[in-house]
Amino acid sequence: MNVTVRDVDHVAALAHLQFSEEEREQLVDQLNAILAYMEKLNTLDTSGVGPTFHVLNLKNVFRSDEIGPSLSQEEALRNAPSSDRGHFTVPKVI
Repeated sequence: MNVTVRDVDHVAALAHLQFSEEEREQLVDQLNAILAYMEKLNTLDTSGVGPTFHVLNLKNVFRSDEIGPSLSQEEALRNAPSSDRGHFTVPKVI
């Protein structure tokens, strides 16, 4: 599949972009080079390679959820600039 100036114009119109004639020709060449490289990658045998989600073999490490000491409601509200009926009060934002 080759990219044409018409394809570049179509995508540019969708993205509300404007290109000069020289820039459009340059984009056609660059996009065709990218697609040619992708075709080269398609020739590689990847049948023994599993899907990867990240280039490094990382896993999330979660701590166990343990109950520990925490602030009481009164202690949490002690330094609040404003509170009402056990809740923080903040300015209305609309």
